[in-house]
Amino acid sequence: MPHLPRSIAHLDMDAFYASVELLRYPQLRGLPVVVGGRRAVAGEHLHDFPRLRNYAGRGVITTSTYEARALGVHSGMGLMKAAQLAPDAVLLPADFEAYRHHSRLFKAAVCAIAPEMEDRGIDEIYLDLTTLNPDGSRDGARAIALRLQQAVREATGLSCSLGVAPNKLLAKLCSDLEKPAGITVVAAEDIPARIWPLPARRINGIGPKAAARLEALGIVSIADLAAADPAWLQDHFGERYGVWLHRAAHGDDTRPVVTRSEPKSLSRETTFERDLHPRADKAELSGHFTRLCEQLAADLARKGYVGKTIGLKLRFDNFHTVTRDQTLPAPTGEAAAIRRAAGECARRVQLDRRIRLLGVRVASLSRRDANPEHATPQPAQAELFA
Repeated sequence: MPHLPRSIAHLDMDAFYASVELLRYPQLRGLPVVVGGRRAVAGEHLHDFPRLRNYAGRGVITTSTYEARALGVHSGMGLMKAAQLAPDAVLLPADFEAYRHHSRLFKAAVCAIAPEMEDRGIDEIYLDLTTLNPDGSRDGARAIALRLQQAVREATGLSCSLGVAPNKLLAKLCSDLEKPAGITVVAAEDIPARIWPLPARRINGIGPKAAARLEALGIVSIADLAAADPAWLQDHFGERYGVWLHRAAHGDDTRPVVTRSEPKSLSRETTFERDLHPRADKAELSGHFTRLCEQLAADLARKGYVGKTIGLKLRFDNFHTVTRDQTLPAPTGEAAAIRRAAGECARRVQLDRRIRLLGVRVASLSRRDANPEHATPQPAQAELFA
């Protein structure tokens, strides 16, 4: 019986954003649904919901239901292109506050069972289950995974998929093999049969460019990569990445589950449905700018941080992107202070083109409880770049 020297799980929520929306609109279950853009939902009845065929703009898909994915629609795709593939798909706007709320719920439910958790984002986590499965058995790992799935469903009404393996690399790869609501347990002995037939691009850390280079060199599957000569890989991809490719193909990963790490920065940004002019659309830009600063201040307060470095990000209609930073005398978490500093950054940018994207960042973070002099966050000023 294959043995797990470590039982590391990767838990991934199934079509997370779309699934949260289906809690709100259960009448859409079983239908192709796309989340993206900022259009308001027209009503509660099925015929009232906007369809992709009526969309006009340059928004992209945040996520989609599995029914929409079966039609070739996937996250990151432009909504206009998706409309050609699935014109009858329902289009819903993203509600990130709701997604963050359900993220906190599922993580709290999981931590009550398996407290050794590494937070990897709003919809995925790593778990070290080794102490909960001391004999390293496949049955023990599956039983714990079933408990976790049940806890997540009871806390949120949502489903998740888990991969359990000897390390993080294999666990993440396996969590995607039997979606949705799947559980995949893989030991080292299973790698040739379960892992090697998969495309090399499925390994986390092999991006589109590296995958294309591998395919051009005749490396398509993970088995191909595992059989490649390590020196040859280093010749083509450099020593460090070549060594990693060889190790990854053989399922070799010693990284621990990191239960706590301090973020380097927090940010908020938004891409506009249409390009906004710094002067003609100043009021609208101002509203977006203020809202971003207030949301960022709320993020800082919720996570317990303040920061000294305030950054501004602008992407213009020609896709040129500029960033500016300002370091304050003392750390802050107040929306008004963030807004003022970001506004000062804007003064150092030539604003003569329409703006496509606006972002605000706070870096040089420290714990709020180490800075007790900070007052309750105040609302941000309304005027843009004043």
